[in-house]
This record gives sequence, C-alpha cells and structure tokens, in this order.
Amino acid sequence: MPLLDANGYRADPWIRIAAGEPATGDAVLVGLADLPAVIASRSNAQRIGVEVANTVRAADLGAFLGQLDLVAIAFPAFNDGRAFSLARQLREAGFKGAVRAVGPVIADQFTHLVACGFDEVEVPDAIAARQPEAQWRAALASYGATYQTGYGAGASILERRRALRAGQGAAS
Repeated sequence: MPLLDANGYRADPWIRIAAGEPATGDAVLVGLADLPAVIASRSNAQRIGVEVANTVRAADLGAFLGQLDLVAIAFPAFNDGRAFSLARQLREAGFKGAVRAVGPVIADQFTHLVACGFDEVEVPDAIAARQPEAQWRAALASYGATYQTGYGAGASILERRRALRAGQGAAS
C-alpha cells in the first residue's frame, strides 16, 4: 500500500507488529492492547506507533500520547467520519506526532484529512490504482478556505466575513 503525505508518495518506515509478537525494529506500529508492554520495553531510539479503531476515544490514548510518534486511525469505510473527529481530538489534546489514516479513504477527502490533523494516508492498492498520486495532490490543493472555525490554517470564511463587516462598519 502506498503511503501518501502532502508531498506525495513516500516509503513507509513503520513495521507492523502482530499482537503478542516482540516489537523489534526502529519504528514499530502495534495495536492498542500491546501498547503498554511495548512502551515499557522500548529501547531508547525506538519509535512507537499505535493503530486504533475509529471508535477509540482520545482519552483512552491520553496517558500514552507523549510517548507515541504515530497514531494510525482506521477508517472502516470512506463514509465513516469518526476518524476525522478522533484526529482532531488528538491534536486538541496536544499530540505532536504523526497521525495516519488507514483504510478506504478517497482523494476527495484529503484536504479534510489534513485540516483535521492527519499527516499521512495509507492508500489501499485498489484506490491507488483508481486515484493516482496526481489526483490526491490536486484534491489537496483544491480548497483554499473553509467554513469551520479552527479547521486548517488561517481564518475561516465566516471569520473573514465578520472581519470585513467590522471594517466596513468602522469606516461608515
């Protein structure tokens, strides 16, 4: 599966570790059940990531966030948006590591993924065959403004309108 970020496809340095298996490697991605044991036995330079369902609460990861380098959130279907909320909650909780979307998301969602706090997308092979890298990059560049406050960079459309009205009212 290709790994995509805002710059395009790149190599995936993370090694998925099956449940109960030893977490060896420089960058390991484990399930939530194995996370406490892996953190307890981590080597100094080892990077740790966790893959979670979109039904996990950000509070369930709270105690681990400072020790994680990656949180991979599963999308069971492209039309199940709970992972967007979880990514946003992780960012609001102060998580500074990478957030990855895993599952059947589509290029049209890329801008929204990035705006909610995702850094990268693990694109399933079937979707990558239908939607090449250029389509994902074009989708990311297609939106310059949003209606949601605090969604992405810069002021929202509504904040910009309020500022313009305030400026016009002051000039009159």
